Amino acid sequence: MSKESSSTVTIAPSGARPDDGEPQPESSVPQPHWRADIEASLVVFLVALPLSLGIAVASGAPVVAGIIAAVVGGIVAGLFGGAPLQVTGPAAGLTAVVAGLVAEHGWRVTCLITVLAGIVQIGFGLTRVARAALAISPAVVHGMLAGIGLTIVVGQLHVLLGDESRSSARESMLDLPGQILSLHTASALLGIGTIVLNLLWPRITRHLGPLGQVPAALASVTLMTVASLPFVVDRVDLPSNLISAVQLPQLPEQAWVSVGVGVLTVAMVASVETLLSAVAVDKMHGGKRADLDRELVGQGGANILSGLAGGLPVTGVIVRSATNVRAGAKTKYSAVLHAIWVALFSVVLVSVVKQIPLAVLAGLLVVIGLGLVNLGHLRTAHRHGEAAVWVVTLLGVLLLNLLEGVLLGIVVALGYAARRSILAKVEVIRPSVAEGPWRVVLTGTLTFVSLPRLARRLGAVPEGAAVNLDLELDFLDQAACEHLLDWIEEHRRSGGTVSVREQGAAVLSEVIGGKKPPRGRVLGRGVPASIAPWKHGEIDISSDSQPHGRSARLLSPLMDGVGAFHERLAPRVRSVLHELRESQSPCTLFITCADSRVVPNLITNSGPGDLFTVRNVGNLVPDRPSDPGDSTLAAVEYAVGVLGVSTIAVCGHSGCGAMRALLEPSLEVRGALPGWLANAEDSLTSYRDTSAAGLDLGEVDEVARLAQVNVVVQLRHLMEHPLVRRRVEAGELELVGMFFDIGSAEVRVLQPDSGEFRSPAPVS
Repeated sequence: MSKESSSTVTIAPSGARPDDGEPQPESSVPQPHWRADIEASLVVFLVALPLSLGIAVASGAPVVAGIIAAVVGGIVAGLFGGAPLQVTGPAAGLTAVVAGLVAEHGWRVTCLITVLAGIVQIGFGLTRVARAALAISPAVVHGMLAGIGLTIVVGQLHVLLGDESRSSARESMLDLPGQILSLHTASALLGIGTIVLNLLWPRITRHLGPLGQVPAALASVTLMTVASLPFVVDRVDLPSNLISAVQLPQLPEQAWVSVGVGVLTVAMVASVETLLSAVAVDKMHGGKRADLDRELVGQGGANILSGLAGGLPVTGVIVRSATNVRAGAKTKYSAVLHAIWVALFSVVLVSVVKQIPLAVLAGLLVVIGLGLVNLGHLRTAHRHGEAAVWVVTLLGVLLLNLLEGVLLGIVVALGYAARRSILAKVEVIRPSVAEGPWRVVLTGTLTFVSLPRLARRLGAVPEGAAVNLDLELDFLDQAACEHLLDWIEEHRRSGGTVSVREQGAAVLSEVIGGKKPPRGRVLGRGVPASIAPWKHGEIDISSDSQPHGRSARLLSPLMDGVGAFHERLAPRVRSVLHELRESQSPCTLFITCADSRVVPNLITNSGPGDLFTVRNVGNLVPDRPSDPGDSTLAAVEYAVGVLGVSTIAVCGHSGCGAMRALLEPSLEVRGALPGWLANAEDSLTSYRDTSAAGLDLGEVDEVARLAQVNVVVQLRHLMEHPLVRRRVEAGELELVGMFFDIGSAEVRVLQPDSGEFRSPAPVS
C-alpha cells in the first residue's frame, strides 16, 4: 500500500460544516439591560415595601428601621456582593432573633449587634468559609425556618386580633385562646381579609388583565388599607421626618456575654439564609454564578451600615430574589434600583404609609410565616431518614429560642450521621423457595458497636441451612471479624454451609490472608457489586487452612454470578428491561475487541438498549463488503440500515493479543485465526509506514501504537462500505475512533482534525 493510501482519514462529525472563510458575527457583544433592570426593580420594590414594614413591626423595631434596612441592603449588597441577581433586605428569618434582642437589650444595642454581626460576616467572607456554612444539614436549616415561621405566626395573630405581640412563642400560644375571646373585630376582619386576599390573589388575577401583574402582598395591603379608612384601628407609626427618627447604636451597660451570643446568632443565621438564597437563585437563571465568599463580604458591609444608620439586620431574601429573576432582571443594578424606589416612596409618600393598619401587616406576616413552613422539606427529610432532625429543630426554635433550637437540631443530625457511620446495615433474607439458601447482607462499617444487632439477626438463621453471606463492607474491626468467623465455623459444625461473597473493599479476605484490615473508608479501593470480577468477589470459608484455620477458594463463578444477578441487580433493572421487551433502538454501533477486559457498557457509562455491540478478535471490519458470510458486516448493515444508529464507534485497547500476533509472527497461531487476522494487514502496513499518516500516538508501547493505527484503518474500511459512506455524507451518521488504556482505565477519543487520541473533556 502506498503512502498516500495509508494517510489518516478525517472523519467529520455529523452535522459539521467546513469553514467557508466568512467572518462570524460577534456573539459576545454586551447588550444594554437597563430597561429590563428598571422594570424588574419596580416589581421587586412593590413586593419589598410592605414586607419591610411588616418585618420591622414584627421585630419590635421602629418602622423606619425596615425602610433603612431595605435601602442600605439593596444598594450596598447589590453593588459589592457576589450574587448579581440576589436582592438583600430585612428578612422574616431574623424576625424572632431581632425581637428577642430588642426585648432583652433595647433597640439601640440591637443596632450595635447588627454592626458587629456585619464585621463577623466580613470575616467569614475573607477567610473563605462560605462553602463550609452550607455543610449544615438541610433538615436543620429547613426546620429552623419552619420554627421561625410558626413563631412569626403565633406572635402576629395577637396583633391581627387587635393586641400586641408577646415576647416569646410559648407566651403567645398560651395567651392566644384568651385573645380570641377579646378580639378587636375591625382589626381581625382586616387581618383575615389580608390573608384571604394573599391566598386567592393568583386566582383573581386571571381576570384582571394588566392589573394581574401586581404582587399579592402589595394588592392585599393596598385594598385592605382602603377598606380600613372608616374604622379606628392601630396604624403604622411612621414619623413625618424620617431622618430625625433614626436611632444610632449604643453600647450595652452590661450583659456583654449575651450581646456576644446575639452577634454570633445574627451573623450565622443571616449568613446561612443568604447562602441558601444565593444557591437557590443560581438555579433559576443561566447567567453568572454567585461568588459566595464575596457575597458574605457584601452582606457584612450592608449590615454594618444598616446598624450604624439604625436599620434592621439584612440577608439575601429568596422571596424578593425570586421575584427579581422572574421579572427579567439582568444585572445587579435591579437590586440597587429597587432600594432607590423604596427610599423615594418612603420620603415622598409618608402620609400614605402611615395609613396602613398594623393588623393588615400582621396578616401579611402570617402568610409569610406559613410560607416558611414547607411540608415538602419535611417529606424530603423523611425520605433521607432525617424527619426527626426537622421536627426537633422546629420545636426547639418554637419552644426555646432560635440558637438553642438550631443547636438541638445539629446535635440530632450529628447523632444520625454517627449512627450511620458506626452501625452496619444487617439484613437477613428468608429463601423464596423451601430448599433455597438464606441470604445475609452486611453493608457499611461493621464494628463492635453493631455486634448485639448482628448476633440477634444471625440467630434467626436456622441450624443446618445453606447461607449466602454478602459483604459490602468498607471497614471490619477485630471484634466484628472474630464474631463473624466464629459464627461461620459454628454454623458449619451444625451441618450448614456458608458461601461468602465479598464486594467493595476486600476486608474479610484480607484478614483471612493474614493482612491488616484497611483503616477508614476505602471505597476507592473497592469495586461496585455490579461490576466486580468473579475472582475478586466470591470466597468460601473452610476450617482446615492457614492462617486463622481458614482458607478462601473460588466458587463456581458462572452460576453464582447468575444467582447474584437475580438477587441484587435484576430487581433494579427489571423496569428498564420491561420497557425494552418488544424492540430496541440503540443510538450507537460499538465495534470492539473480544478481550474480556474491555466492557463496552462500563467504559461508555451506558445501559441496556444503548449500544448495539459487535465483538471480534482485534475489533476488525473486513474490507470485503460483498462477502455474504461475514457477521461483522452483517451487523453493520443491520445497525445502520434497520436500526438507524447515528454513531459507529471502533474501539481498540492496550495489550491486545491480536495486535501482538501481527507484530510477532513467531507466535503460534493456528486454525481460523490467521485467516481472520488477514483483515488487519492494512493496519500493519500503515503502522510500518514511517510517516504513519502523521498520527500522534503519544508515549505508548508498540502493541498499543499498532492498536491505535488499527482503529483508524478500520474506520477507513467502514467508509468504503456504500451504505455507511452514504449516511455519513448525508450527515446522518458519525464515525468515532476510540482507544481504551486498560492499565489507567482511560478512554481516549480520536480527534479527526489532528489524528491524536485524547481523553475527552470531563463532564461538568
